[in-house]
Amino acid sequence: MFLCLKQKTVLEKKMPLRIIARLDAKPPYIVKPVHFEGLRKVGNPQDLALKYYQQGADEILYIDIVSSLYQRPILLDTICETSKDLYIPFAAGGGVKTIADFEHLLHHGVDKVVINTFALQQDAQIIRNAAEIFGSQAVVVHIVAKKWNNWWECYSDCGRIRSGKDALQWAKEVEKLGAGEIIVSSVDTDGRKRGFDIELISQIVRNAKIPVIAGSGAGSLAHIGEMVLQAKPDAVAVGSLLHYNTETIGTIKQYLHDQGIKVAL
Repeated sequence: MFLCLKQKTVLEKKMPLRIIARLDAKPPYIVKPVHFEGLRKVGNPQDLALKYYQQGADEILYIDIVSSLYQRPILLDTICETSKDLYIPFAAGGGVKTIADFEHLLHHGVDKVVINTFALQQDAQIIRNAAEIFGSQAVVVHIVAKKWNNWWECYSDCGRIRSGKDALQWAKEVEKLGAGEIIVSSVDTDGRKRGFDIELISQIVRNAKIPVIAGSGAGSLAHIGEMVLQAKPDAVAVGSLLHYNTETIGTIKQYLHDQGIKVAL
């Protein structure tokens, strides 16, 4: 392994709404799932990350969505190649189980480490331990939730394994443990391009004192605008609209700006 170190731009809380390009990976490809299944190849991670950076993305989010499922570590060389030409924050995760995994990622071009499965299903204290060592800003918890009647259950392993944990309660717990940010994905809306689970995002935003990234469901500019105005997240992670060239980072930002939403143009 080799180190891939470079200076990065750090975004502070309470900045304009961030538009994040989301890269779901089944290495060596970026893929686009529907309900976290039915994977379709959409491109090379390095090429897509650079493309969205050049379009004006505020951040790149890379998640190896099969590492936990396949019980293998995240591929560090791929991470380093993907991040090397980016001078915006780069968040990455997948299969993170140990403090050593955090350290390896942070030494291979990653600014923020994303964790879900291990913290949710085995040992939540890894969040506290990582935050104490690397700082809360380096610890991002991915909440993948599915709605059952009037509650949302957290899922792990690429949205396949139930946890029995309430997503709203889990969001409060990870904040207390020291997480610096939460990503919210919905099993019900992921990849369908029919809109976000606005109620889920809204409730987590209302109850969280840390930044919340909304994901899963953008099929149009109107979907993003409606969700942002109602749920008021700190950032939006976009996949399909970008991967299929329906929109660019620029057209998304311009639309939101025209709706009176503060973005960095």
